Amino acid sequence: MATDYGKLPPNLPVPEDDGCADHLTGMELPEVHLSSTLGGAVDLAELSRGRLVAYVYPRTGTPGQPSPSGWDDIPGARGCTPQSCAYRDRLTDFASLGATVVGISAQSPDEQCEFAEREHIPFPLLSDSGLRLRDTLQLPTFEVEQMTLYKRLTIIAESGKITKVFYPVFPPDRNATEVLAWLAGGSRSTR
Repeated sequence: MATDYGKLPPNLPVPEDDGCADHLTGMELPEVHLSSTLGGAVDLAELSRGRLVAYVYPRTGTPGQPSPSGWDDIPGARGCTPQSCAYRDRLTDFASLGATVVGISAQSPDEQCEFAEREHIPFPLLSDSGLRLRDTLQLPTFEVEQMTLYKRLTIIAESGKITKVFYPVFPPDRNATEVLAWLAGGSRSTR
């Protein structure tokens, strides 16, 4: 059965705010170097000295390979491709607001590179396959088929500190628009 990763199926379960990201606002982004799809490694602390939008997602699907069993039943799991493509399509809007965009998942650098090439993602997708952000920032994760994956959230950091966290993120294809609205409005909440 073919899966169109670019579209969200109807009736996906909506994730609930479990409080697992409440501690993040005000924290400094750690000096963590993550492999980038643009080559080399990127230091999150350095990126956050400016205005950084880092969206964290579970994993992208690969055409011809099945999703993990029950993937669409896990609240917030489905939608990484539409979310990434929405950021791609609005990248000039983020740049006009002085924001650097990165995507982060626990997938391997090779998986990230394949996805970035297939979907023409021009900004860095960062691989945290060692779950260093889980350990340093206590980012929320979940388990499926012997994989530990990040729950979907978006972090905005400025001058080295996290100033806003979108969590949970749903639907993921609207996240870029919600983040842009918040950035344009200063500190207006979109919840």
